[in-house]
This record gives sequence, C-alpha cells and structure tokens, in this order.
Amino acid sequence: MTSSNRFFAVCIAIAMLFAAGCAATSTRESTGEYIDDATITTKVKTAIFEDASLKVAQINVETYKSVVQLSGFVNSSADIARAGSVARSVRGVASVKNDIRLK
Repeated sequence: MTSSNRFFAVCIAIAMLFAAGCAATSTRESTGEYIDDATITTKVKTAIFEDASLKVAQINVETYKSVVQLSGFVNSSADIARAGSVARSVRGVASVKNDIRLK
C-alpha cells in the first residue's frame, strides 16, 4: 500500500467516525435535528410574538424532534387555543403539546 493510499484510507476512517458522532440515537438528536429544532423554536416564538393577542403572554417554546411544547401562562382559554393554532401553522412542526395554563 502506497503512502497516498494509506493517507486516503485514514481520511475516510476519520470522516466515518466524525459522521457517526453526529448521528441521532433514540434519546439524543443529531446535529442537523438540533439545528432544525432551534429554527422551528425561533419561528414559533416569532409567530406568537407577532400575534396581537399573544404578544404580551408569557409563553415558553421548546422543540424536540419537530414536536413543539408550549408552556406558560395566558389570560384566557381562547389564548391557549390561539397559541396552539399559531404553533401548528409554522412549517416543520410535526405536532404541538400545549401545556399553557390560565393565570
């Protein structure tokens, strides 16, 4: 085996190890999924903030594997339903767990 072939084989092995380190497991997101979830979270937060009735609400948004969880406090049950509806309308959201409570 020539030195260039060895170098190429080592580079391939390193690339495979790096790719395996970024892979998802049942309890951990891959790097790509983490970035996608962060993007979804930002989009949902922005959509909620831009909604006039929800702008002043205390709503927290978390995303894990495209499932959005809403929590916090609002003034009416209509706001709870509206926040869930707004979150579901964001592209990339698989489902919404709405744990928002009334003040």
